[in-house]
Amino acid sequence: MSKSKASGCKGAYGQKRKEGEGRSCVRYKCSLLNSILDVLRQRPGWVEVKEDGEWDFNWCDVGWLRENFDNSYMEEHVRICHFRNHYELTRKNLMVKNLKRYRKTLEREAGRLEAAKCDFFPRTFELPSEYHLFVEEFKRSPGSTWIMKPVARSQGKGIFLFRKLKDIMEWKKDGTRSEEQRDEAQVESYVAQRYIENPYLINGRKFDLRVYVLVMSYLPLKAWLYRDGFARFSNTRFSLSSIDDQYVHLTNVAVQKTAPDYDPEKGCKWQMQRLRRYLTAKHGSETVEALFKDIDNIFIRSLLSVQKVIINDKHCFELYGYDILLDQDLKPWLIEVNASPSLTASSQEDYEMKYRLLEDTLNIVNMEGRLTGREKRVGGYDLMWNDGPVYREDVSLETLGSTYQMANTHLGCVNDRKKQLRQLLKPVPGQKKA
Repeated sequence: MSKSKASGCKGAYGQKRKEGEGRSCVRYKCSLLNSILDVLRQRPGWVEVKEDGEWDFNWCDVGWLRENFDNSYMEEHVRICHFRNHYELTRKNLMVKNLKRYRKTLEREAGRLEAAKCDFFPRTFELPSEYHLFVEEFKRSPGSTWIMKPVARSQGKGIFLFRKLKDIMEWKKDGTRSEEQRDEAQVESYVAQRYIENPYLINGRKFDLRVYVLVMSYLPLKAWLYRDGFARFSNTRFSLSSIDDQYVHLTNVAVQKTAPDYDPEKGCKWQMQRLRRYLTAKHGSETVEALFKDIDNIFIRSLLSVQKVIINDKHCFELYGYDILLDQDLKPWLIEVNASPSLTASSQEDYEMKYRLLEDTLNIVNMEGRLTGREKRVGGYDLMWNDGPVYREDVSLETLGSTYQMANTHLGCVNDRKKQLRQLLKPVPGQKKA
């Protein structure tokens, strides 16, 4: 985007800048009205531009991206918060298709043991196109529970559980769609997925994890993992006797907050640190380390599965919201990946966590040129993958005569980000150090 006279930035990008030189003014555009807007407005030297103003940074929704990306000329420094075909990972049917293909490739090239590392998503079929394959699988395990999800909706909309084929007869053929579904152009198809019938319960309640992964590039793959996140609990005790009760089976906050006995003060979230402490007290640190290593594996494998199909563009980055479910054997399952994880807070604690997450995301995007590019930690983010695994510098265990290196990930661990950022960030030119 070229220089804007009306932006309030003086000499921001009119002249060519040397690589890595700091920027004292960033013109931003934001289409969301929640915590990201608060973070952008309070960032020193960042100036908001209106509809037709030229911008350097755009936190847009995926609808804007679809309509405008291909028609926009972007200068070198410009950044935008989605990859063009992010849906290869974030649409439920495409995510599974890419994972299945990746698993087949691994089996062919590296053997079954390596391919088995991708066995972290439930059996899934796209309807109506894979209806007959689904029926074959359905008949192999009579009486089991399946979950039906529209491929491109969020917040639990359109999801239901079923145990009988007659409940999904209308998905046999495209022509039997209801008018509402035909009007909803994006919801072309559904996925039928094996329901995890043995979820790990805390106080009798089901929960899933929301974890944040920031991808700065796919070629080479460069991904960061945020230390904070949360567990989202259902409001009602878990039971398979009622498969029609959404408050039992769906952990989405958008669903849970409509429950008659929902308490907004209490909410239905635990911060990730609290969950990690709980699991460690109950199962021991070794078991929990193994669990979190398995969760790391989900992030890496899922990103590698789309690495060759995502259109890599130097202007793009993406903050993904991963939804992970634990079963009672402490096996993590990938439920879905969100391109637009909710940035609307459900409590003060939730707001503060999301604020820190977004601040650190902007620190890594590095519009001000304050980072060297060699950092392995920025605030609450740890560099997880940089064209290969990234290991902790401070930990190296000797086991059976060989050195075992630990991944540079700290999900649910202490987040002393303020102290770390003070040491890390150079002041922006013309500004005092925060």
